[in-house]
Amino acid sequence: MTERALFGLPGQMHVQNAVEPVRGVPYGRSVMIKTGGPRTVGVPSSEARLRFESELQELGGGPRRRLLMVDDEPAFELSFYCGTCPLLFRRLETANEKLFLEDMRERLGGPLDDPDDDGVIEAFGALLPEGEYLPLLLDVEPRLVIPGKEGDYFSGEQITAWGVDQFWGLPQYPHTPYYRTFETAVDADAHLYEFVVPMVPPTWNERQRVEEYVALMKRGTVPTAVAISTLDVCQSALGLADDPAAHWGLTHFLLDGHHKLEAAATARRPVRLLSLLTLGESLAGTEDTARLPALRAQPRSARTTG
Repeated sequence: MTERALFGLPGQMHVQNAVEPVRGVPYGRSVMIKTGGPRTVGVPSSEARLRFESELQELGGGPRRRLLMVDDEPAFELSFYCGTCPLLFRRLETANEKLFLEDMRERLGGPLDDPDDDGVIEAFGALLPEGEYLPLLLDVEPRLVIPGKEGDYFSGEQITAWGVDQFWGLPQYPHTPYYRTFETAVDADAHLYEFVVPMVPPTWNERQRVEEYVALMKRGTVPTAVAISTLDVCQSALGLADDPAAHWGLTHFLLDGHHKLEAAATARRPVRLLSLLTLGESLAGTEDTARLPALRAQPRSARTTG
């Protein structure tokens, strides 16, 4: 189990976005606290508890899956490499581990003001594969989404861009509840959607710890969660969509903070999120990732068509 931190660098931002309903789901405030330039962190891939891999191609088999691995087991299937397939984060049967560092629990019990505080980067770097990462320090007020229910991206916004799966005749299914936190326009033909994905379902959380965080948050405490993140830019090429805009999927996979995110969603309170965006493993170009901090500091806006 893990909580992972990033690096805090120059460029501090304080942006308060108004609360507004997004497709019937009242997302709370979202604030960019701090970001900085890319930084190399991590350990050799063979020593990292979390890493990205491509599934080996079998003779006569389908396309290789892009995987997020935890402790050498496939934990999530991610968006395909083609860039025209739908955005995806699908929990797999072997996803049963959280990552956390017990000696970071007290330090992350309140708001982290700078990712470099108290050796956070050094503590978490040993869990991740060596590579280039972009730090994002955010305050988010998450809303828990159940696949197929109100606010589900896969049975809502994704359908307008890709339609249902051509084989199954159904929406994509992520096999996990997840949190929605933010969305905004990239331009007239592209939209950014942000998600926080727990490594294990909220039903696995300890009820007492969730309730303790709820009580703390109601008294004004803003604890810090940590995630490794991807930015996948996907656009349908089928020509069948009602709205063929590109979808920029900013997906934060929780390393530490499972109880905190559930508590924040329950209490409708903010939680600080320290995100380490992998640049080498995201399906986005250098210019796209360079735009992300400014996009993430924009006011929230839902996608409108017609």
